[in-house]
Formats: sequence, structure tokens, C-alpha cells
Amino acid sequence: MRKLEGTFKGISSMYRLINRIGEGTFSTVYKAEDLLYDEYENEWDWERKSDDQDHERNRNLQSTDRHSSKSQRKAKRRPHYVALKKIYVTSSPSRIQNELELLNDLYGSRSVCPLVTAFRHQDQVVAVLPYFPHTDFRVQYRTFLVSDMRHYFRSLFTALHAVHKADIIHRDIKPTNFLYNPKLRRGVLVDFGLAEREYLGGELCHCAQHSTASKYRAMWLQTNIRSNAQSAGYPKNDSRPSRRANRAGTRGFRAPEVLFKCTSQTTKIDIWSAGVILLTILGRRFPFFNSADDVDAMIEIASIFGSRRMKAAAALHGQVFETNLPTIGEKGYSWEKIVLWSSCVAQLTESEKQATSFLSMLLELNPSKRPTAKEALRHEFFTHPEEDDLAWEDIGDKEQDDKPNQAQGAEEQCQQEETVEPADEMHLV
Repeated sequence: MRKLEGTFKGISSMYRLINRIGEGTFSTVYKAEDLLYDEYENEWDWERKSDDQDHERNRNLQSTDRHSSKSQRKAKRRPHYVALKKIYVTSSPSRIQNELELLNDLYGSRSVCPLVTAFRHQDQVVAVLPYFPHTDFRVQYRTFLVSDMRHYFRSLFTALHAVHKADIIHRDIKPTNFLYNPKLRRGVLVDFGLAEREYLGGELCHCAQHSTASKYRAMWLQTNIRSNAQSAGYPKNDSRPSRRANRAGTRGFRAPEVLFKCTSQTTKIDIWSAGVILLTILGRRFPFFNSADDVDAMIEIASIFGSRRMKAAAALHGQVFETNLPTIGEKGYSWEKIVLWSSCVAQLTESEKQATSFLSMLLELNPSKRPTAKEALRHEFFTHPEEDDLAWEDIGDKEQDDKPNQAQGAEEQCQQEETVEPADEMHLV
């Protein structure tokens, strides 16, 4: 913080730095008090109206007290905090400009953290954003009820709808980029450092070419794979030109089309990432996917969907997926089995089944079959919620009373989950 104050002369007269609240690959974020708050209109402050009402009410109450001192009559305002995002010089100027422009375009959305202002000193750039009180995802996700998930994802998809409506792809949807306040039941989307405008020009991927030729090419790819299945591996000196595509994102949250280097990526990649967050909460595992590179990421996804569906997904993007790993079956597993295995429960409640049904829509390999953010908000998970919502410990007690054998089996499975797969030979790499 001292280095920041030393770089930007006069920043101490505008902001009182409190502490560092976040750090990423391209930036560091500090919490600070806005010392000049009252000198500006501050249309970005959503809580300003309620604060002004409280201020006026307190002033009226104090004015009726004739014996109150001058200091008591003076209305007190709460401190107004902001987040100072110091962008590293390693970020390209075009990336910095792009982030600031997108934030400016999204100004006015209550679900997206707006840009207050920005200033620069030589190659140092600081963006000023509102500070939004929130709870760390790692603290709250294990105790989420289905009703909590509903509020969380209603807020998240509302934010995604606002972003996607502006034809913007966030590209980095993950828990740390969605600041959720469980008391307010509201969150805001932050960090548009990897965001980009949706553009389908240039060379279209096969998934965007809805033509007969694409279908025949997909069939040819599958036939060619079968005829050469005996030669496993890849050429040591491959002369074929590599495909170039945007693969930006956080590992474990990137959609299959990103891994397959699709050149026609759309806002649907954000829908997949939101589905991974839901899977994390339902399965009570964070992170759920923890791959080191793109190949491992494909293997993790294939372990769930099976080789047959992964081959079809690869062919959809003009790619080839082939593996001889024994842990990857042909058919894959249902999401209900995955959630049961991961959360170590014997059975799901009706509300959890409804959430799992919603999950299956979000985590669809074919991006064209995934819902938009607006369509996701119309799912029965939000419109017709089941009411049998129980806490995790209550679910465990109920299952133990009703079906002791199943509950005991789930408990044993949970104790051995790190080294032994479930009884149905499910293997998650």
C-alpha cells in the first residue's frame, strides 16, 4: 500500500487505504475509504438514497432535542468505501482499455460492479470501483441450502443476462468473481479483465456452420478415428497447422468449446462456468475440477460424460477426441449419481433433484443446447421451487432414521472418497 501511495502522489488526500482484499494474475485490489465522497454526485452508489433518508431522519430527531449539544446535532454519515484495483504493468494497454470500456458500457446495472473512475501515472493504472461487502464463497458454500442456491443463482444469472444483453462475454465466471452477500441475497459481478465482445466474424467453427457439409465432416472424423484406433498417441512431428482460438479463463471453469479451441465462442461459455459453480455447491467440493492443463481438463469432463459424448462434442468443433484410458467409460454417468457420490448422501431431496435437473441444462456439452441467462431464469428451479428444503445435517439425520443401511453406506463412502471410488466403479480423474 505504501508503494501505491508513493506512485500516485496525492492519492492519500482522496482515499484512505485500509487493507489489501484481493490479488490476481493481472491486478491487486485494495479497500479504501473515499474521503471526497460528498463532493460528487455518486450515482453509482446504490445505497445512497437509503443513507440520505436515514441522515434526514436523524437530523429531524436531533433538532427536536433542545438540550442536545452542537456536536450531537451534527448528523453523522457512515464512511463510504471503494475498491482500488491496481492493474499490473504486465497487462497490455489494449487489455486495460478493453476492461475499462466494457465496465463503462455496463454502467447502470445493479448486478455488475460499475466503474467509478480511473486514473493513470505513466504506466501505472488504478480503477476505482464500489466496495461491495460479501462473504467468502469457501466459507458459505458447504452450508448452502437449496433455497440459498436459488437466491445465489437468481442474482448471478440476472448479472449474466445484463452482460450478455450487451453482447459481452465475461470469460471468467467463478465464485471469486461474483461477490455475494447472503444477508442481502444479492451479488455483483466483478473482474472484466478477460471479457470481450461477442464476435462471430472471421473463420467460423463447425459448430456455427449449420450446414450439411459440417455433418458429413463430423461423420468422416468418427469413421477415420475408428480406422486408425490401433495407432494410439500423436505424431512426434506434426506438420498440420495448429488452430488458434481464445482459451482465456480459469482452469476448472472453462467450457468444452474453449478446450476444443472453438473459433466461434459465444456467451454460452459463461453459462457452463455458472453450472460448474452449481456443481461445486451441490457436490460440496471446491474446486470440483482441478486440472493442470487442457488435456487433464478434457479427461475430467470425459470421466463424467463418457467417451461417446466427448467424441461427438469434439466432432462438433471439427476436432478429434480419442482416449484409451480405462477410467473413462463409454456412456458416462448421470448428474444425480455424480452429486450423490460427491456429496456423500444416500439420496437427494426433491428440491435437490430439481437443482440437479437445472444443473444438467447448464452443463451441456453442445453450447447451442445450453440455455441463455434469460432462459435459465425461467427454469422451474426459480419459478416453481420445491419446498422440502432441509439443512445438510437434517438430511443426514432423516436418512439415517428412514434408511439406516443406505446412510451408513454413504458415510463409509465419504470416508474413503479420496482413495476408493464408489461401488458402481465411478472414476473421476
